[in-house]
Amino acid sequence: MEGPGPVAPRGMFAVGRRVRGVLSRVPVWAWRLLMHAVSRGELRRFNAEPFTDVRYWHDLDFVGDRIRWHRLDVMAPANHNGDAQPLPVYVYFHGGGWTSGDKASLTKYCAGQAAGGAVVVNVNYRMAPHFHLGHVLEDANAALRWVVAHIGEYGGDKGRIVLGGDSAGGQISALMTAATFRPELARHYALEPALRLGQLRGLVQHCSIVDFSVFFDRGFVMSLNFVRMLLPHGGEATGTGRERRHRLREAAHFMSPIEWLDSRCPPVFITTSERDFFYASNMNLIKRLAGHGVPVDSLVYGWGSANTEHTWQQNFRYPESQEVYRRLQSFITKVTV
Repeated sequence: MEGPGPVAPRGMFAVGRRVRGVLSRVPVWAWRLLMHAVSRGELRRFNAEPFTDVRYWHDLDFVGDRIRWHRLDVMAPANHNGDAQPLPVYVYFHGGGWTSGDKASLTKYCAGQAAGGAVVVNVNYRMAPHFHLGHVLEDANAALRWVVAHIGEYGGDKGRIVLGGDSAGGQISALMTAATFRPELARHYALEPALRLGQLRGLVQHCSIVDFSVFFDRGFVMSLNFVRMLLPHGGEATGTGRERRHRLREAAHFMSPIEWLDSRCPPVFITTSERDFFYASNMNLIKRLAGHGVPVDSLVYGWGSANTEHTWQQNFRYPESQEVYRRLQSFITKVTV
């Protein structure tokens, strides 16, 4: 692991814990209001000073039903022509707690990797609470099926694919990775994985919701209703409180990528910080993957790095985010040779 940011003194950690305590057990409705309030500002800030040496194809319909959730963007280096060697492909799923967010706010982040020599696919998908996790993964798989069928038309190599995402998008990309080699997981969500394991060269996790055990920790920032809303019809509501909680833990097993990623997982690039809500989740993943012998490249900042709040990776004006751009480009190049 690397931690370019200085480690904060013990007193600062205490302040951080008090702040997190105020935010603990945020209900779904409050999260949605917060995300809606910040999304417009993020769209403007995150995409300031766009890359001009990149070609853009926006809002391609990857299902064919003309709904806005089933759209993706493709980006490629402007100087790459169809006769050149196909480039590696980076497929990205945005975050937003499964209830909000949009690919548009990730345009510059994705374009940065296209400028570095990849064909990048930026994906939208249906979201909760109107749709459950099965629908989300169905959309992710449909997007990957489109990539396999069409990415060659944009100069990409369907045999060299890296998946990535932030927050909830990290969970989506990690579950899709696991589904390529865990048939039980694929069957649970009625998926016929669009990718073969040999096509999948790497996985990127930015502040990912990758370990669902943290939802059951006392004082965790997001309520258990986030887990319930990902189930069809909100899950089974009968029985005692203990029985309902037990069933929720069983259901969370199929939502939690850390339970499914094993030694067959391709190399992983993980970025997080002590300021991130899902810091413990990501550190658990680093430890678990190391135990499986999976190559892990990690970038972990301490509390003293003030620019590293949740999904800080997307804001290019921060030097910490620029380091992510550089490290990610190096990771994609390394795992797709």
